[in-house]
Amino acid sequence: MQTRLTALPTLTLLALCCEQAWGGGIMLYEVGTDNAGLANAGAAARAQGPSTIASNPAGMSYLPGTQITGGLQVLYGDLSFDRDAATNGTGSGSGNALDPMPGASFFISHELDDHWSVGFGQYGDFGLAVNYDNEWSGRYFAQNASLLGLSLVPSVAYRFNEQWSVGLGLRAMYGMLQAQTAIDRSPFGFTDRGDGQFKYKDKDWGFGANLGLIFAPQPGTRIGLTYTSKVDLEFEDGLDVKGDGRLLERVDGTNTQLDMTVPQTVTLSLFQQLDRQWALLASANWQDWSQFGDIAVQVDTTALGSQSRTVDAGFKDTWHLSVGAQYRATEQLLWNVGVAYDSSAVSDNNRTFTVPMGESWRIATGATYALDKDTDVNVSWAMVWLGDMPVDQTKSVSGTRTSGQFDNAWLQALNANMTWRF
Repeated sequence: MQTRLTALPTLTLLALCCEQAWGGGIMLYEVGTDNAGLANAGAAARAQGPSTIASNPAGMSYLPGTQITGGLQVLYGDLSFDRDAATNGTGSGSGNALDPMPGASFFISHELDDHWSVGFGQYGDFGLAVNYDNEWSGRYFAQNASLLGLSLVPSVAYRFNEQWSVGLGLRAMYGMLQAQTAIDRSPFGFTDRGDGQFKYKDKDWGFGANLGLIFAPQPGTRIGLTYTSKVDLEFEDGLDVKGDGRLLERVDGTNTQLDMTVPQTVTLSLFQQLDRQWALLASANWQDWSQFGDIAVQVDTTALGSQSRTVDAGFKDTWHLSVGAQYRATEQLLWNVGVAYDSSAVSDNNRTFTVPMGESWRIATGATYALDKDTDVNVSWAMVWLGDMPVDQTKSVSGTRTSGQFDNAWLQALNANMTWRF
């Protein structure tokens, strides 16, 4: 039985590991700053606070003195699966797979002289998590999974003149991956003991860079261009397979390595001050999800040696378009509003329970209030509407099929932050 159980992860869990690696991962524009209230419109051109480090480090050239922004945020939503008649497995409904997820961010910028500025940012803009009921009908595809990335970004900016500025941020990302999936043991002769369980967990550091440029052809007009490089993450863990004594607590000598790439992105933004009260903003963004969809997998077992392959999950690149406006109601109060569209990284045929992603619409608003000339408070809200997302998956070994759709899926972000100037 030892050889048979060791062969199980080698022959069938390659695909399982790859599915779990997604963890519902998406690129987030909401990182606890006022950018959330604009749906990312004008993000690479606004340069209105030290959080520009996350969207365009060149924006620090427009910030006098020393400035600090600290933000708190909570993400919450509804992602519930409704199975259809084609489902042949057993189990309950999925429940809401999105648990509330708190977050925090911190940014500081400092003007060294008329040309040089430096700063540092800490934020999490990559990943999401799904947490289904353990006994739901799709438990053999996913019970819970998460892929999260926390970025630390020391940055520098240089202003050539009134028109041109450039910036560079060195990005260190701390990636965290965990997955848990039920195993149907009946095809392997265990028909009277219920499900087993697969667990995988690891953390890794990856490194990249943020490059930014701002061109101001005239006062009140800024055009920003930002490139964020890819970040490679390598996760490695022993293969935990839990049962009840007839299935091994751990498949000894089994090791699984997953290599994946956080997408590179390009953002082009416009900020146009129309008059004393109104400003218009817009952004276009490209994300390289097709590269994220190729995962290198290596499974090592004492019984069968090493097996390696690259799995193509069928991901495709995405586009983001957003427009927004700012209205200065009083000297102290600034209103933000924005709307955005993001294309889907997966087609309906390639969507899985660990990748409940689809095209999305954002609507957002927020307000910044100046407590005094050196202190601002901002509150922002964004709604991300995913709508209906069909999924149809079948296990190759057991033939278990779960089919249906996520109905009226949505995600919201609520954040508050303060900015101090010295």
